[in-house]
Amino acid sequence: MDRLNVKLYMQNCYILQENERLRKKAQLLNQENQTLLTELKQRLARTAAATKAAGNAAGGGRTPLPDLNAAPPAHAVHEKAAPKSHKAAAN
Repeated sequence: MDRLNVKLYMQNCYILQENERLRKKAQLLNQENQTLLTELKQRLARTAAATKAAGNAAGGGRTPLPDLNAAPPAHAVHEKAAPKSHKAAAN
């Protein structure tokens, strides 16, 4: 019976050591993941800021809608062409 107890005790000690080793490894991996996540968030923020800045510099990527109630620009005013004669229209 003592022999079985010693064997179980040794297995228990080994399991405890293995658990401690795995716990430390998990902590290191968690720290690494947190560091990578922070770096990724910073990169995404810089990319979003650069995209927004480029969009603002280009007018937001949208052309403004013309004001249809405003008077037309001076260069857009066309004089009416003289009416064509009936002979020219018949040909």
